Amino acid sequence: MRVPSLTLAAAGAALIAPATLPAPAEAVPPLPRTVARSEGAVTAAELLARVGECAQTSHGRFRTDAGGAATVPVCGTPDAVFWKADLDIDCDGRPTDQCNSSTDPLFAPTTAFQQSDGRQLNAETLPYIVVPSPSTLWDYRAEGLQGGSVAAVVYKDRVQYAVVGDTGPYDLIGEASYATARGLGIPADPSTGGVSSDVTYIVFKNSRADPIEDHTSAMAEGERLARLFVANTNK
Repeated sequence: MRVPSLTLAAAGAALIAPATLPAPAEAVPPLPRTVARSEGAVTAAELLARVGECAQTSHGRFRTDAGGAATVPVCGTPDAVFWKADLDIDCDGRPTDQCNSSTDPLFAPTTAFQQSDGRQLNAETLPYIVVPSPSTLWDYRAEGLQGGSVAAVVYKDRVQYAVVGDTGPYDLIGEASYATARGLGIPADPSTGGVSSDVTYIVFKNSRADPIEDHTSAMAEGERLARLFVANTNK
């Protein structure tokens, strides 16, 4: 279950902004490019084998839903952090046909990180993931992560490359954008979509898609880093 964002930007917008109207109707965007059994590409099975053991880096565990048990640790290697959780749909950011205050009761018109032109991210078209806000439980910044850090999100036999695009409550984990869900074949409706388990998030340390909204850049960097990640089996 998603809860309203705890970022100051989102809280301020909720207090002072008028109700957001849906954007003019537009075609649902094509599926973001994913990797599934592609020749030369890193497979879901290779990535999952690489994260089979957890060296916990978080100072405790996260909940996947508000009020639920804290069961999810953040694990680490020298070159990445990872966790296995559910996937709740984040539709926050720029209002679009699929992501707006009418389609999403928890919609916020801001994201923690913005595009290079200053506009909010577009959850409908940009694959991004949500990381917990920094706390004593875990601080993503201490792991070499930032807005635009590159992630590989794995579900079943699919790999979706994405960026760190938003932050959420400090004690919850397991959320990604509408576009990420669609790319993984997960129902993306912000009210009823998502999946309850078995999604693996791998975020590469000291990586960045430049600019953050360039998914082609995220794909190229993600494929490069994923190949190095599965090759470094001794780290």
